[in-house]
Amino acid sequence: MPTPVPQTPQTPPAQPSAGPELTPDATAQQLTDVVTRLRRALRTSIRTEYPWEALPMAQIELMQALSDRSPARVGDLAARQRLSTSTVSGLIGQLMTAGLVVRGTHADDRRVAVVELTEAGRNQLADWQFAHQRRIGAALERLEGSEQEAVAAALPALAKLVEYLFAGSGLGAEAGGAEGGAEGGGAGPE
Repeated sequence: MPTPVPQTPQTPPAQPSAGPELTPDATAQQLTDVVTRLRRALRTSIRTEYPWEALPMAQIELMQALSDRSPARVGDLAARQRLSTSTVSGLIGQLMTAGLVVRGTHADDRRVAVVELTEAGRNQLADWQFAHQRRIGAALERLEGSEQEAVAAALPALAKLVEYLFAGSGLGAEAGGAEGGAEGGGAGPE
């Protein structure tokens, strides 16, 4: 005679949730991963299409800072970029050699040296920004409409996140410059 098998109560199927419930730590981890991969993908794709794009990200970010507020003193640039003055001086020397920035004197105090973008520097930075905007735009077009809307809806929160990150670093929101938005801004791709 077969022995009866005990019955276990059936649990109802799990209800689908509106989305994954993420803790701030899990969200931060995912955002860090996505931003890192986005920067890498942009850097790789842009250099494939534009071989001239060999400027290191530190030089691009310095050019962006000069585009936002120029002319600027080396010390002010170093503080905004969170780099040492000697590092910024070295970057400026490289950009001067490439003809992308020029050193001059402060309008109010001729003893103070300032740096600003040259026309070639403004053009190269504009080309760099347009190329990234075009690459991101093309990728956005491949997303579903709801995904495009989700990305657009997240931009104000991401801009505020940038402000909080800069404020937490002691630099204030102005350190983020005009690029507080998506990858076309922010720190940009490396």
